[in-house]
Amino acid sequence: MATLGTSRTKPLDATTVEAFAATLRGPLIQVGDPGYDTARTVWNARIDRHPALIVRCAGAADVIAGVTFAREHGLLLSIKGGGHNIAGTAVCDDGLLLDLSSMTGIRIDPQRPTARAEPGVLWGELDAEAQAFGLASIGVDVSSVGIAGLTLGGGFGWRVRHYGLACDTLLSVDIVTADGRLLTASATEHPDLFWGLRGGGGNFGVVTSFEYQLYPAGELLAGLLLYPVTMAHEVLTFYREFTTTAPDALTVWAILLTAADGAPMLALLVCYDGFGPGAQQAVQPLRDVGPPLADHLGSMSYREVQTLFDAAFPAGRQSAWKSSYLGEFSDEAIATMVTQFAAVPSPQSAVLVEHLGGAVSRVGTNETAFAGRDAPYSFLIVSVWPDATQSAQNIQWTDECWQAMQPWASGGVYVNYLGDEDPARVKAAYGRNYDRLIAVKNKYDPTNLFRVNQNIPPA
Repeated sequence: MATLGTSRTKPLDATTVEAFAATLRGPLIQVGDPGYDTARTVWNARIDRHPALIVRCAGAADVIAGVTFAREHGLLLSIKGGGHNIAGTAVCDDGLLLDLSSMTGIRIDPQRPTARAEPGVLWGELDAEAQAFGLASIGVDVSSVGIAGLTLGGGFGWRVRHYGLACDTLLSVDIVTADGRLLTASATEHPDLFWGLRGGGGNFGVVTSFEYQLYPAGELLAGLLLYPVTMAHEVLTFYREFTTTAPDALTVWAILLTAADGAPMLALLVCYDGFGPGAQQAVQPLRDVGPPLADHLGSMSYREVQTLFDAAFPAGRQSAWKSSYLGEFSDEAIATMVTQFAAVPSPQSAVLVEHLGGAVSRVGTNETAFAGRDAPYSFLIVSVWPDATQSAQNIQWTDECWQAMQPWASGGVYVNYLGDEDPARVKAAYGRNYDRLIAVKNKYDPTNLFRVNQNIPPA
């Protein structure tokens, strides 16, 4: 049998692997097996890694077996939920991949109202179930994103200003820790671990079940307003002033993009959590700017809003992201953003400014591991191109655009937007919460078994 990877000092023999496979309910997939390439593939086509073993977990028992096997045999361990992470941390070279995509159980309790969901569930699937009861989560901008990675890193979405981040709506989790124990973490059980899981990513174990608070989901006023790029300075200046006093129910994101005909455009993505005279009144000032070339605001269901970005984020394309929180969105920052976008090499790329604040900012910075509570905006470069031959110029533009915006950055960054970057950037994502996260890591993963992620190494 061929050596199973370079992440350990000795190769695993066939007998050891066969004995491991016999302990699993789900299949164990090896290099060359049917389904291997599908199981190792993630959303970002730039990621091309080859694990030695893939466990397609059927339940928590398979997760426990996989974690134990990786620990006992010195294997690199990666965890795949939805596989949408830009850095591709769901998959490793030569080690063991725990694929959770088959764990898709969902249970809605309309009386509490809460949802219990397994880590392979996608946000669109969760909300399809919840909306049958007139309920929904905080709302994510791409329905194919997995619940696990988004929640553990914090969780941006359309209704975070109204109800808080995805991690703020988390009530409890079941988690397999590095020693192979299955624990429940909540505000009353292992509260230190629960604190770290709300923003600290996959550093502390493998979550096998998430319990969320749900909220009413009725008709929404949502859609987009389109402006020619020649109006970008005017509209973005108004956007800056408008968002400082917008009600919590209203979220507005600004995005520079290229239209299908090749024209550069500015779009305002709008979501008001509700519909009626109050919603119309709240968004009317946005309609009065310009006026826009196109007004696509109207009544939408919650699930329709959740798919607004789906077409822009298909799997299988080359992509690089770069992001920072903005401490201010000054006239100079606006001018720089517009100037940098004018040099974009790919018509599939975009630059976003995401409107935060509201309920996000009313949770204390030290109440969860997520540390970007006081940021008014998140700035994100989404660089996308069709094939690897164009990578150098697109990555260079991404880096230069990001660097040009740093004079107005706060120094922090949303951890779910980090690519393969310097460890200092991970530390910047957590700010003054970082030392406390190290303490949680020391307790629950002192050997850093869970390190294929935006890693917080133990002391």
